Amino acid sequence: MTGEISSVIGGKQAAGGTDYDSINPSRVDEVVARVRLADAETFSSACRTAAAAQREWARVPAPVRGRVIASIGRLVEANAESLARLVTREIGKPYAEALGEVREIVDTCDFFLGEGRRLYGQTVPSEMPDKNLFTFRVPVGVAAVITAGNFPVAVPSWYLVPALLAGNAVVWKPAEYAAASAEALYRLFAASGLPDGVLNLVFADGAATFEGLEAALDEGTVHKVGFTGSTEVGRRIGELCGRHLQSPCLELGGKNPMVVAADADLDLAVEGALFSGFGTAGQRCTSLGTAIVHESVHDEFLGRLTRALAAAGIGDPAGDVLCGPLLDHRFASRYEEYLGWIQPHHKVVSGPTGRITAGNPRGDFTGEGGLYYHPVIVDGVRPGDRLFLEETFGPIIGVTSFSTLEEALELANRPGYGLSSSVYTTDPATAFRFREGIGAGMVSVNNSTSGAEAHLPFGGNGRSGNGSRQSGMWVLDQFTRWQAMNWDHSGRLQKAQMDVVEIVPDVNFRL
Repeated sequence: MTGEISSVIGGKQAAGGTDYDSINPSRVDEVVARVRLADAETFSSACRTAAAAQREWARVPAPVRGRVIASIGRLVEANAESLARLVTREIGKPYAEALGEVREIVDTCDFFLGEGRRLYGQTVPSEMPDKNLFTFRVPVGVAAVITAGNFPVAVPSWYLVPALLAGNAVVWKPAEYAAASAEALYRLFAASGLPDGVLNLVFADGAATFEGLEAALDEGTVHKVGFTGSTEVGRRIGELCGRHLQSPCLELGGKNPMVVAADADLDLAVEGALFSGFGTAGQRCTSLGTAIVHESVHDEFLGRLTRALAAAGIGDPAGDVLCGPLLDHRFASRYEEYLGWIQPHHKVVSGPTGRITAGNPRGDFTGEGGLYYHPVIVDGVRPGDRLFLEETFGPIIGVTSFSTLEEALELANRPGYGLSSSVYTTDPATAFRFREGIGAGMVSVNNSTSGAEAHLPFGGNGRSGNGSRQSGMWVLDQFTRWQAMNWDHSGRLQKAQMDVVEIVPDVNFRL
């Protein structure tokens, strides 16, 4: 066992709490860390601490805050392998993917270290003489950040890095089943020299977090909420923030479509479907939901995908595998519910379903001791099926067919999510028609539905989010507010729209 960990508020460990064991899903009897879960008062207390620390942090010049972000990036880079191994051990993510996740933190820091010198405002011309107009980016104050555990270190960095760079203080509530990874990332941030109270770490369950957040919003100590998680919880957080006239940054679930056109490179499409459907055991918000394949290539695509999946490695995430176990017992139970959505009119083309055991093996692999499940491909899904309409957080994808691009777009948009999407085609016209017609916030052409880069906006619409964006310069709109200033040095009161010089044209002039 790694040891006992608890919340850190104002640079000091918080006392008390109830015990929660974060396990290794590859070996469920192995406890990675014993976590002390805090109560609602601890969460709201952390927000008060952050509010007190934020005022001084905001006074630190932005370029200096950028150098702190640079230090975080170098510290993460120096500890990349250790952090990736911990992620693999705690959530079962294949090591190669975990290493890529850690690299994303470094990329995010590399992007934002320079933004400390580019928090640009504008000088705006006035309509009156001897008057200047300016705009400034100012920090929002305290950000309460609540993240999921499927990307336990990369996704939090999308919030923490820009929020801190912009001069905010943060209260971060990570997923308890990924607590050890979160605590390791917190220690790397703290080693950069961040003042105590600027970044606070709170471990709590969902109920205590919601109660504590509600209290903090009532007290006025939280000014921005960032949430990554399910659509259901995102709605509740959106309603809570709305009552306080705040707009949260919501990054929610997805039912991400992949359209495979008649002219697609099928080998490339299969590779993309395999990675986005079953990488991280299908537990990404950007995982492939349904492959929508042109009727002329449906059978060929399905056959190639089935063979590729059969050849893919499933097993110990420390090895060279496509996917390892599910994240935690709660996700395994939920995935078994999704398997119950398979109907008689569906055709499972991938072989056995359910948990991999000695009595239900995958070849020679019995999944002993871990939360391993057979990856599943279901052909013949229909637009009214739950498998078609709802997010299935796990290694299962649906396949259906289409005849026209308009039909494909209607199918792709039907579930009402709008996070990621993909189209495979060799025709630029098809690619651009797809982009124009899809409701997703992100579009990939001849690439999978998964794979964000640190300098592009990440986020969804509809059931996938409220239009807020993370990553790149766009996320600064979440953690800063625009402030306008006018400076009149005329020595007299000049009234806008009233004391404006008029230049009168001769409107009757004709050639």
